[in-house]
Amino acid sequence: MEYVLAIKSPVYGSQGAFLAYQVAEELLQAKHNICQVFFFQGGVSNANALVNPASDEINLVEKWQKLAELHRLQLHLCIAAAQRRGIVDEQTSATATTNLAQGFTLAGLGEFSQAVLKADRLLTF
Repeated sequence: MEYVLAIKSPVYGSQGAFLAYQVAEELLQAKHNICQVFFFQGGVSNANALVNPASDEINLVEKWQKLAELHRLQLHLCIAAAQRRGIVDEQTSATATTNLAQGFTLAGLGEFSQAVLKADRLLTF
């Protein structure tokens, strides 16, 4: 089956984003395909390269990056939500500073909508 995961939960402060990561791992292990992981609302914090958890905590940003690299996943952020929350790349930054973590891409709702149309299931966290 083809899945799209939509994540609105922040990287820390609730368990939604980590649950989404665990579901993604299980789906991939069961040989399902994930067309896109789309982060929106507070979920865009999952792509903040400046996240620096304590050494005894899970670094969820790194976990998403490794999972995406291993399985060639598309990690897309809603560009409007990202900009509102200060997550920027070279093109959207007002200065030369960027904090979009490697492996994540700023995208529009059109790309998300296209992925949802092609997928069998949409899971929201």
